[in-house]
Amino acid sequence: MTSITRAEVEHLARLARLELSDDEIDHYAGQLDVILQSVARVSEVAGADIPPTSHPIPMVNVFREDISRPGLAREDIAAGAPAWEDDRFRVPRILDEE
Repeated sequence: MTSITRAEVEHLARLARLELSDDEIDHYAGQLDVILQSVARVSEVAGADIPPTSHPIPMVNVFREDISRPGLAREDIAAGAPAWEDDRFRVPRILDEE
């Protein structure tokens, strides 16, 4: 099986810009070794005849029909707007550009 060394943990810590104590290096070396062994075990089980998947069950997007429905009348929208000008909402200027 795979085994991760202290030097490899130190290298990974340096890449991740982590400062680890000697105890932490030993601790993480053990944890990373368990993770690598688990990945190796899964790799042994996965056969070449099994295609890679992103989901355990096939998923299909469900789309509804795009049906046009009547919206609100412009007059009703204008009546509820605080300010309305040229068939548009009038809002305060936020930029000093023309």
